[in-house]
Amino acid sequence: MSFFSPFQRKTQSSTRISIEDNDAAKKFGMLFYEKLLKQKLCDDRPRVVVCIGTDRSTGDSLGPLVGSKLQEKNHSFFKVLGTLDHPVHASNLAEYLKVIEEMDNPFVVAIDACLGNIENIGNVNIGEGALKPGAGVNKHLPSVGNLYITGIVNVGGFMEYFVLQNTRLSLVMKMANIISEGIHQGSLLFTSGKNVMQI
Repeated sequence: MSFFSPFQRKTQSSTRISIEDNDAAKKFGMLFYEKLLKQKLCDDRPRVVVCIGTDRSTGDSLGPLVGSKLQEKNHSFFKVLGTLDHPVHASNLAEYLKVIEEMDNPFVVAIDACLGNIENIGNVNIGEGALKPGAGVNKHLPSVGNLYITGIVNVGGFMEYFVLQNTRLSLVMKMANIISEGIHQGSLLFTSGKNVMQI
């Protein structure tokens, strides 16, 4: 879980989509597709989605939920690390990063829940650059990713562990559905090279 701070917003180019938008999944899929196009990915470059979080905390379960939903879709464009059954979290992140480092120049998408300002709760962010997991709860973990996706699940700034435990599952599930569908459809669009996406 990270904290989407004002510093991050100024230094990293990101786009924000509200889960209340009826076209959120379609918009997110198109944004993800555009981010992939900018990377000019070649077919033989390893591609990994690292879904960070734990199912032991409602607010921090966004990553594992996205990973599990991608697996349910039989998603194959990205190798998925981090699911409800096999989460990637603070205790084992370094171990998973070693696996990624052994790959030949992998393209990594990092996904995590984050805390933010109250008016931004329910927004999904996608941007270029690395994610700093654990920042919201003062954990010093390695940065992850060439591209990051975060979902603002609750308000930050005080009693972060308590806030995460008391986050609504409904909100997290909506975010997980939008992110997993967007990644899947955006990847299909990138693979097919079509100009129009149907979601």
